[in-house]
Amino acid sequence: MKKATYLVTTSLITAMMVLGSCGLSMAGGTEILGAGATFPYPLYSKMFDVYGEQYAIKINYQAIGSGGGIKQLAEKTVAFGGTDAFMTDEEIKAAGAPIVHIPTCLGAVVLAHNVPGNLEIRLTPQVVADIFLGKITKWNDPQIVAVNPGVRLPDMAIVVVHRSDGSGTTFIFSDYLGKVSAEWKQKVGVGKSLNWPVGLGAKGNPGVAGLVKQLPGSLGYVELVYALQNKMSVARIANRAGNFVLPTIESVSAAAAVTMPADTRVSITDTSAEDGYPISGFTWLIVYREQAYAGRSREDALQLVKMLSWMIDEGQQFTEPLQYSPIPKEVAALADSIVAGITYQGTPLLAK
Repeated sequence: MKKATYLVTTSLITAMMVLGSCGLSMAGGTEILGAGATFPYPLYSKMFDVYGEQYAIKINYQAIGSGGGIKQLAEKTVAFGGTDAFMTDEEIKAAGAPIVHIPTCLGAVVLAHNVPGNLEIRLTPQVVADIFLGKITKWNDPQIVAVNPGVRLPDMAIVVVHRSDGSGTTFIFSDYLGKVSAEWKQKVGVGKSLNWPVGLGAKGNPGVAGLVKQLPGSLGYVELVYALQNKMSVARIANRAGNFVLPTIESVSAAAAVTMPADTRVSITDTSAEDGYPISGFTWLIVYREQAYAGRSREDALQLVKMLSWMIDEGQQFTEPLQYSPIPKEVAALADSIVAGITYQGTPLLAK
């Protein structure tokens, strides 16, 4: 079997922009502050750089994890949050006012490994669950050998690496495991933060990728572009149809062939699509639907809404070069309608 080759333009991944202050914007509406998911950060970094240059708006986004993004938005210290785990009804209620979700792209959570020999390894859902439950501990375990004919798997311990922070990537991964393993759902569950049965923790997608790259025999879950950046091998995962699928733009897009609810809060893990990659997910920007709060000016709110509109339309051109899948046209239409419904003192900010 030929090993898939991925190309990624690493020059598109710029250095992290640091959150400069705890306010929502600078005087004159020239800066927009956000925080949250690391999953889409390489894409957001490119989008914000291009948009900022085009419209003379500075966008500071701190990639601190989805849990942090939700928390900072609820505390009103940022204008927008980023999350790969859609907020629950309870989280929105606790935030004190309606929050809307704007999907920006789709991505793949991949199982990146550091097994000597740059091997292409196949994993079944049960094997993945058992590894992260601590039940399978060696790379030459009979269950792994059985689905990897002809691959010389070493007698080497599997070092599990997981996120240590509140993470939408963890939510997507655990949401998948909760669907394919009753034992996982019962013993560990689904969420942004978990009590892990085994493994080493690292902060953010960059932290997990870095630790996996350092530790021979390790296996960790990261967003695809982080594995590509670090030239790491990723596993083929058996989907519900029984096909071993590599994460690609096409296989992630196939997984997104679902009926989208009006609020766009949907899980697409464990897809039934024959060619779909089973650990795929949307990522969202979250904002308050009513923008007249915490001393925000109408101009601040208008600049935010214009940015959101650009990201779900013109900004989609930057998804595929960074190995993210663009949102489908019908999802983009839903997102446009959500952005059009964002108000300031009850009046929509974008003119029809």
